[in-house]
Amino acid sequence: MTDNRVVVDHSDVALNPRPRATEVEQRGIDTVPDADRTSTWRDLMRIQFGGANTFATVLLGTFPIAFGLSFWQAVAATLLGLALGILVLMPMGLFGPKTGTNNAVSSGAFFGVRGRVVGSFLSLLTAVAFYSISVWVGGDALVGALNRLGGVPDSVGLRTAIYGVIGLIVIVVVVYGYQFMLLINKTAVIANSALFLLAFVAFSGTFDPSYSGTGEYLLGSFWPTFILSALIVMSNPVSFGAFLGDWSRYIPASTPARKIFGATALGQGLTLIPFLFGVATATIVAGEADYVFALIQASPLWYAVLLMAVAFIGGLSTGSTSLYGTGLDFSSVFPRFNRVQATIFIGVLAFLFILLGRLYLDLLGVVNAFVGAIIVTTTPWMIIMAIGYFVRRGSFSRADLQVFNRGETGGRYWFSHGVNWRGMVAWIGAAVLGLLFAYYPPVIEGPLSGLAGGADISLVVAIVAAAVLYIGALVIFPEPAYVFPADGPRGVPEREAPLQPIETDHSSAAAKAAARRAG
Repeated sequence: MTDNRVVVDHSDVALNPRPRATEVEQRGIDTVPDADRTSTWRDLMRIQFGGANTFATVLLGTFPIAFGLSFWQAVAATLLGLALGILVLMPMGLFGPKTGTNNAVSSGAFFGVRGRVVGSFLSLLTAVAFYSISVWVGGDALVGALNRLGGVPDSVGLRTAIYGVIGLIVIVVVVYGYQFMLLINKTAVIANSALFLLAFVAFSGTFDPSYSGTGEYLLGSFWPTFILSALIVMSNPVSFGAFLGDWSRYIPASTPARKIFGATALGQGLTLIPFLFGVATATIVAGEADYVFALIQASPLWYAVLLMAVAFIGGLSTGSTSLYGTGLDFSSVFPRFNRVQATIFIGVLAFLFILLGRLYLDLLGVVNAFVGAIIVTTTPWMIIMAIGYFVRRGSFSRADLQVFNRGETGGRYWFSHGVNWRGMVAWIGAAVLGLLFAYYPPVIEGPLSGLAGGADISLVVAIVAAAVLYIGALVIFPEPAYVFPADGPRGVPEREAPLQPIETDHSSAAAKAAARRAG
């Protein structure tokens, strides 16, 4: 049985030249060859910070003030939420270098090669939410600037046109692929950081750190509102969980784990800059229905111009990092679409959601519901992935992870008809329990949300449930020995079982698509 154990090759290879930023990326979710692993941990740090150092993060930073907290209470909630989010997120950068593919496909090791569609669903949910936020905020900044600088009246038609332009440009950036995204994010890191730091000058005479809040907490009392505010902030780093593998798959497998952890901790930790910018400036325009529009009106003229330019760049940065991974996943779940076609399709659907959510629904309520759903459903998936990585000692079979994508059956991660019910049941149970306790009014109000005195304990419930259910399943129903490395599992038992050979599934959509391409 040891001959069937997973073997990971960490040998040094000669690297190919890094592709040009203007070269359209053709690669989908297939394994990145070792010779094409031209990125470093610094690139992973930059793309995270660039993707989050935008007005989309600023908007999330305004929520604690909008919920009724004082300035210093909002700062405390922001620090707590960001720290928790970073701790949960850090392990998710480890999979890409080991497997050479994105995190959704990598999750097939724990959920089965078919069951990994859970990760694809979560990335779609996250992409729609944060792509929408980025286009909303970038568009609102441009509308506010046009009104302030040129007297152009605000209207539904104007906003629709500007949303459309930004949304289209984001799709173009994503179509070009990873290297172009990396270039945009490097630009966003510099430009947006400079803008946020200039706020000290722009608002030095109007910002008051003694701001005491509205006196009316969203959830009726301090602690429930404080916890909700921290969870909103936490959603930002958690939202990267499904996407870190999109970028870390271009990092050599020999890169030490500490550098991957450091890239995530540093990249996400630096987002304190946009978060605190949002907290501080929200106190200046507290009570206004449209934060971005109101902020531009309250800014000095020179700063309003900068806000317009940087909000546009930030919209491209956040939108592209969100949409890129979903295009990858969609193209693998529906093989008739390649990466470019899938990206365009998802981008159009997300844009329709933008129009519906921004122009006809309550923005605060929509964003609140989406980030709540992201936290409650994505965090237990990430916990299961992290535990699985620890138990498997970070060893994977790259080829066997691609079985479903190639239209085949069998292999190490086939389990029961392509689904590992250990991970699947643990995720479903944890997500359902979390939603039962969740309270993100007015959209998500779980029937058990009142059991903790109004405080939202959905995250704690989801994390504990995921860990207990998954570890319990691994102990009571051991996995086959062939999914583990030669050293065996860490902390759980294993069982002997025959390895099902890999065979072509001629009835699958992936096999038919491959046959059409070959013909």
